Amino acid sequence: MRVSFCQGLLTGAIALNLLILYYVSRAQQQMMERRRDPGKGSLKKAALPVSGLGGAAGLAGGGAVAGGPGGGAGMGNGRSPRVTVLVRDFEDFENYVGEVARSFLRQRPDLPVLAVADTPPYPPLALPEGARLLVLAPSPDQPPQAHRPEFHVQTEFALLVPDGVELDQARQLERLIRELEGEGGGPVRLVAAPVLARSAVQCLHLRVSLREWTATYAQAASGSSGSVCTALRGDAVVLIRSEDLFNLSTPLARPLLASLFVQTSLRGWKVKLLEGPPFSASRRPLFSSAHNQWKADSRLREATARLMRDFGVKRLLHPDGKEQWFGCGKETPRCFGTVRDDTPEYLYLERWTPPCCLRALRETAKYVINILESSGVRYWLEGGTLLGAARHQDIIPWDYDVDLGIYLEDVPNCDYLKNLDAGSLVDANGYVWERAVEGDFYRVQYSEANHLHVDLWPFYPRNGVMTKDTWTEHKQDVEFPEHFLQPLVPMPFAGVTAYAPNNHRAFLELKFGEGVVENPQYPNPAKKRLDRSRL
Repeated sequence: MRVSFCQGLLTGAIALNLLILYYVSRAQQQMMERRRDPGKGSLKKAALPVSGLGGAAGLAGGGAVAGGPGGGAGMGNGRSPRVTVLVRDFEDFENYVGEVARSFLRQRPDLPVLAVADTPPYPPLALPEGARLLVLAPSPDQPPQAHRPEFHVQTEFALLVPDGVELDQARQLERLIRELEGEGGGPVRLVAAPVLARSAVQCLHLRVSLREWTATYAQAASGSSGSVCTALRGDAVVLIRSEDLFNLSTPLARPLLASLFVQTSLRGWKVKLLEGPPFSASRRPLFSSAHNQWKADSRLREATARLMRDFGVKRLLHPDGKEQWFGCGKETPRCFGTVRDDTPEYLYLERWTPPCCLRALRETAKYVINILESSGVRYWLEGGTLLGAARHQDIIPWDYDVDLGIYLEDVPNCDYLKNLDAGSLVDANGYVWERAVEGDFYRVQYSEANHLHVDLWPFYPRNGVMTKDTWTEHKQDVEFPEHFLQPLVPMPFAGVTAYAPNNHRAFLELKFGEGVVENPQYPNPAKKRLDRSRL
């Protein structure tokens, strides 16, 4: 078969393209290998520009330093440094970042030191030669890698150093490295040394439940060499492998240690707190005036609230039993929007009702129950609320309202209910009483801003059956024999004793089906089904 000139030319062009693709692929593979193990190559990473800054304080000064796997903490004997020092938690209005950098560079002149800030500090930092500033905020005139810390830390380890801390001896770094390397591939992925300060660092156990929007701190053994826990509180210098640090979703969020340990505890990682030698900190307290201390404390509270909101943590429990809340309240809207198909949005996120919403529901339920009882209105726990009382003596962990049944004939006994045909009523405690627009029932909202609510369903007896004039599409909204309410019986619910049907199991199975108490399920399994293996 004869091959024409055009066919031969086309064949040659295809072969050339394949050859080019092969060499490009090989080059990319070699670059990735150098990125993973920079000590095997002689190529250094090009200097990256800093956003909005120049000179010695910016990223343009000195370039990024590639670290190798061998040697000590510094570049002695021609070996690359293994550690990059990161100073993250500092305030622009008063700090000692320059002194921190100088103390480390005195011991290890070739040690990479990065001061990390969200935006360019003002006044600008006075950094010594060898220390650089990394600004995390993106700038439209810079490439994305200019603001991403993983492109600027090319050493095997990262050392997270608080403001005002000094390095006295290089062996402090070497010991941290030895301790972390000695842990191998076990759960201890961080090693920390205390800072010599007035208050000792605490070794804590941290449990984070994203499903319940909650982080819980508990006391752990501390003060002994090699204490292992999941979080620290107080001043500490922390060593972590750079690969681990930059596998976190937000590696350098502030407050740094709080952010770090929420993420590492979720991965099952632990931190080992050494007894010493401690790092010195001559600059304690950090701030020279009460006003600056107040500013720093205010910023810390704001940063903590922002971090917890970003992480979806709405409740923080401290070792002393105190609580911090970062969710909704009486003056703010509830944490979720309008519920569609009986499936609130948080269920699609594999989460349950936010604890602040449960707290508001409990408060509203207790308040309404107290008013109904004092007004002589007969009521009972209804529907999913009764189901929660039977299972948990509380609200179902994924429920979003409270349901009470009431006798229609008792409505005139309650001043808040009897005149609601004319509109809504805001009582002296800020609760909103209204006739619901969705049907012939009443609703009590937590506040005008926050629409978490208790629904009151009026029934009346007819020939021994409790009925009403309008019905919803919920399968549990059905008639039932009045003998379930004769008598009503006390039942623990949400921290109070409420009234319930006298045979709650039979009542619930009439409404929901057999075995409903023992077999929990989301309200609309066709939209979202509960994975019972995770209970």
